[in-house]
Amino acid sequence: MAKVVMANDHGAVELAAKLKKHLEDRGFDVTYLGVSTPDSVDYPDKAQEAVEEFRKGGYDFGVVCCGTGIGISISANKMNGIRCALPQNIYAAEKCKQHNNANFIAFGGRIEYQEDPNAILDAYIDAAFEGGRHERRVGKMMALEGK
Repeated sequence: MAKVVMANDHGAVELAAKLKKHLEDRGFDVTYLGVSTPDSVDYPDKAQEAVEEFRKGGYDFGVVCCGTGIGISISANKMNGIRCALPQNIYAAEKCKQHNNANFIAFGGRIEYQEDPNAILDAYIDAAFEGGRHERRVGKMMALEGK
C-alpha cells in the first residue's frame, strides 16, 4: 500500500479533511500530522513535522496545507531534499511531477480553486516523472540547496 504523509495548519482544516478522505478512498495509507480545529498553529512547524516524517522513509509523497498553501510550501522547500509544488490547477499538478519530480504538493484552504482540489491531487498522483532533460534540471535545482 502506498503511503502519504500529510499535515495542515488551522487555515486548511476542511480542505485537509477532504484531501485525506480522498487519499484513503484511493487506497493510500495516510499518516496525518495536521490539526482538526481552528486553533492557531504555525505552518512552518507543520511543514517541518511532515518533512521529518517523510525522511523516515517509506512514503511516496507528502501533502501540506495552510491558508494559501504558500507559507507551508515555502517552509517545506527550505528543507533539504524537498521539492514542494503549489499547483493552481490540474495542468500544473501534472507538470510538477512530470518535469520537477515534486515529492510534496501543497494546497490552500482559503483558496477558491477553479478545479476540484481532489482532481488536482489526482493529476499529481497519476503523473510520472519523465526523466531525460528534466533529470538534469532537477539535479541543478537540488544543487541550489544551501546557496
